[in-house]
Amino acid sequence: MVVVRPLNELVNLVPLFVGLLVLGRGETWRLLTSAGVVVLIVLFGLLRWVTTRYRITAEQVELRTGLLVRKRLAVPRDRVRTVDLTAKLGHRLFGLSAIRVGTGQRDQPGEDGLTLDAVSSAEADRLRVLLLTAVRADAPATAPEAERPGTVLSEWDTRWLRYAPLTLSGVVAAGALFGFVVNFARELDLEVLGPMTDAAHWVVEQPLWATVGLFAGVVLVVATLGSALVYVVQFWGYRLTREPDDTVRVRRGLLTTRSVSVDGQRLRGVELVEPLLLRAGRGAHAKTVTTGLGRKGESNLLLPPAPADEAHRVSAAVLRQGAPPTRTPLRRHPAAALRRRLVRAVVPLPVLAAGLAWWAPGWTWPPVLALVPFAALLGWDRYRNLGHALTDRYLVARSGSLVRETVALQRTGVIGWRVSRSFFQRRAGLVTVTATTAAGDGAYSVVDVAEADGLALADAAVPDLLRPFLERG
Repeated sequence: MVVVRPLNELVNLVPLFVGLLVLGRGETWRLLTSAGVVVLIVLFGLLRWVTTRYRITAEQVELRTGLLVRKRLAVPRDRVRTVDLTAKLGHRLFGLSAIRVGTGQRDQPGEDGLTLDAVSSAEADRLRVLLLTAVRADAPATAPEAERPGTVLSEWDTRWLRYAPLTLSGVVAAGALFGFVVNFARELDLEVLGPMTDAAHWVVEQPLWATVGLFAGVVLVVATLGSALVYVVQFWGYRLTREPDDTVRVRRGLLTTRSVSVDGQRLRGVELVEPLLLRAGRGAHAKTVTTGLGRKGESNLLLPPAPADEAHRVSAAVLRQGAPPTRTPLRRHPAAALRRRLVRAVVPLPVLAAGLAWWAPGWTWPPVLALVPFAALLGWDRYRNLGHALTDRYLVARSGSLVRETVALQRTGVIGWRVSRSFFQRRAGLVTVTATTAAGDGAYSVVDVAEADGLALADAAVPDLLRPFLERG
């Protein structure tokens, strides 16, 4: 811990050291500042090692740290939702891992569980099994039997790289890298902006078709390479297994490896997410719906961007279902739902165009009107993706167009219903029925369903929960 923690911190501060040492042109104060930062980080790592202790009992996990201000964290064993093993580059050099014990307390940012840093990899894996194993009253707080090999549900396939450009992560990464290079060049007084400006002027002077084609080609190449690089760094070595202790375990990562284990008894469903580009390429990625764990963040990742067929297969395997619930034929919503989507997608554009025609230059409103057909297509697609179904064990709901989401939620995981109607929904005879649960987002909605169908769906999904509030004719 004395070596690893400072090493990881120093890796994160590499850009700062480059700025202080390289850009400082040998100025003494910059050199002294860099050396002082290194010394402080090393001392901080030594202080953490001296003052940190942890203990695991049959009831809770305890962590004590701090010298001047002593801090004690305690997490009840029955509150453990996930165990996340993370090994950064510094950890991997010494065969260590950091254990993140998650409790799913989303209402307390920064206080979700605790972290045991710089534990040997073998000990980390032993603690993972121990923390996710149900504690019996007559059993001592010792490790369970040696772990048997888990059942592989899915693993890395190089062919999945073709879905990387459909996530647009490469464009974001390339933009961030471009900004860093430009700022770095300015500090070094390098003339990179001049040649780039000259190149831009040359491109603009070319025929329009050549300019557009060249720009599109550069963006395509950069996005493809950047997305593939980000995909490899994040998901290399991906492996999804069901462990003998009935936990679902996801391992992935190239430079920083992560291993997230979710207690199978707290799994309440899965969610398939299909952004527009990924859906166009027949791809999807999957997330877990777990009690006490929201879907934001990376702890609930089940499958990276991959073929949609693989996403459906994995969802069925994780839920122990023969047929994927996410492929259940969905019931269409009424035509009034289509009208609502067309109105909300199309009407704002003519209104905006009229405003521009009145207040703005005359060339501004025609492009807005030209977007009307695309807006109508978007509204139609949003309606086409609406649907719901009820199986013997799961409530299935789908919605969205730019990002289509299909959730299969266990009916036993529904703890309440919320039925809402806006003014326009009342006039159209529609309602939004929302299933509340202690898992995932905490609420999953069936949007713009006919009032009778929505109430019947809620009553059939969880009998007797909504029935006392229904009036039958």
